[in-house]
Amino acid sequence: MTAPQTETLTLAEIETLAYDALIAAGTSPDSARPLAIATAATEAEGIASHGLAYIPVYCEHVTCGKVDGRAVPVLTRPRPGVICADAGTGFAHPAIAAGFAELMPLAREQGIAALAVRNSYNCGVLGFHTRQLALNGLLGMGFTNAPASIAPVGGRRPVVGTNPFSIAAPDGNGGVAVLIDQSASVIAKSEIMKHAREGLPIPEGWGLGPDGQPTTDPAIALKGSMAPSGGYKGVGVALLVEIMAAAMTGATLGVDASPFSGTAGGPPKTGQFFIAIDPEATSSSFFAERIQALVAEIHDQPGVRVPGDGRAAQRNRAMKRGVVVNAATLAKIRALL
Repeated sequence: MTAPQTETLTLAEIETLAYDALIAAGTSPDSARPLAIATAATEAEGIASHGLAYIPVYCEHVTCGKVDGRAVPVLTRPRPGVICADAGTGFAHPAIAAGFAELMPLAREQGIAALAVRNSYNCGVLGFHTRQLALNGLLGMGFTNAPASIAPVGGRRPVVGTNPFSIAAPDGNGGVAVLIDQSASVIAKSEIMKHAREGLPIPEGWGLGPDGQPTTDPAIALKGSMAPSGGYKGVGVALLVEIMAAAMTGATLGVDASPFSGTAGGPPKTGQFFIAIDPEATSSSFFAERIQALVAEIHDQPGVRVPGDGRAAQRNRAMKRGVVVNAATLAKIRALL
């Protein structure tokens, strides 16, 4: 089999390419920039399925009206410790960025604060957002719901999405000690979509067909449902996230949301929910000591990694050497300019 053609791009080149494509599709600069920054960060961490590969989809959705590329998020403060952001069917990233600008100082002032985002869209890698909170010294927790793709155990009809949650803990020195970012499914749906685009089978245990039986055919899995991680426990995680990201924000339930792929269905209007906590407010200044000791205990075992270590290592390499990108993906994006 012939190896796919690739190019190596710097992170700045990735950000510029993503930004230019989004602008060409009709996205406003204020919406395109945070999405382009997140795209470069995602590629840097080796999560290609959520990086440049998504830019043609984003552009298509701006063009067809599935997302309003020129929407301006509207922030309100219904309670002293709560910020609500209505994304206006626009991209999630500018709504989250605007919300974080108020969330972080509010969390420091009050010890804890929450941001609820509604009428939103795919927020990409959830850990990208919680990491921003941790880099600013706050414990960040995030939840985002997605169009239904997981059936309850014993059922065949998807009711909840892959619904990731993320927790990012600061290290007390301006960095991130732990970054947990995982979906309720065995694998992210974008990975199955990627296999389908490339004509590759998926590993056993990733997906189920419409009959509820396991399949290695990505096309059949996309017509059926994603396999929940840990069986009923994965469904429980998906329900937790659905409560936080949809019910708590007033966003659309995953079962009623249009797909994040294709042009059918109009805006998905999904949601995100973030909680930011100042560790100093709850730990009597012991947080940094405790989190560093916890991480040290894990690292003390040879070959064992803390959640987030892999992404950090990839990011460091990417900053020095750039990112290897599939040439076919780049050709699709450049054709949009």
